[in-house]
Formats: sequence, C-alpha cells, structure tokens
Amino acid sequence: MTSHQSTQTMKPATAAKKLGVYLEATPAEFQEGVVSRTELNALQADPPQWLQDLRRNGPHPRPVVAAKLGISISGLARGGVTEPLTTEQIDALKQDGPEWLQQERATQAEVRKEAARIKEKNAAQGEQPG
Repeated sequence: MTSHQSTQTMKPATAAKKLGVYLEATPAEFQEGVVSRTELNALQADPPQWLQDLRRNGPHPRPVVAAKLGISISGLARGGVTEPLTTEQIDALKQDGPEWLQQERATQAEVRKEAARIKEKNAAQGEQPG
C-alpha cells in the first residue's frame, strides 16, 4: 500500500515566525502567498538577500527583540515596548540601559537560575534508587 504525501503548506505569518522575522517587513509576494515546507527549508538553508537584511537590521518581532535584550516578552511589555524594533534601536536601548531593562534582565537571570536549580534537583532525584 502506497501513501501519497501532500505538500504541507503554512500561512505567511507562520513561516515568518519560524524564520524569526517581522511579517509586515517581508516582501509583498511572501505576505500574499503560502509557503510550503520545502520553500521554508530552502529559505532557511540559503536565505535570499531580503531575509538576510531583515535578520540583520530588523525590524524584529517581539520574541527576537526580547532575546536580543536578554529579557522575556512580558518584560518587553512591562517596559512599554510594544512595537517591533530595528537592530539599531535595540543597540541604543542596550547602550542607554534604562532602569526597566536592568530590572527585567535581573528578573530573567533569576528565572534562569531557578530553572537550573530545579533541573539539577530533578536530575539528582532521578539518580536515587526508589
């Protein structure tokens, strides 16, 4: 018995999310079409110039902005950042080091420490004979 595999496609918003780019900054033909899994893999393996430029300069979607600043997406909202930012704007924020950003970075560091502690604890408990 043979199975026919249909081409898996996704909406442009999903593809943009997987590529880590802001949908509204992508070319019109990308926004208006559908993206197949094969096309997505090709974009990831050999990004065209527009994708390289977007990844380098932005504007970046909130998850990317948060990661570049070393904070959570919620931390961005608490800091009043609701719009996509360019790399230049992100660098300026890092340079200025506003109090909210310093606080969010400290919070994020605590969250990471706690997650590591829990992981370590769980690993230790898993090693003990039950």
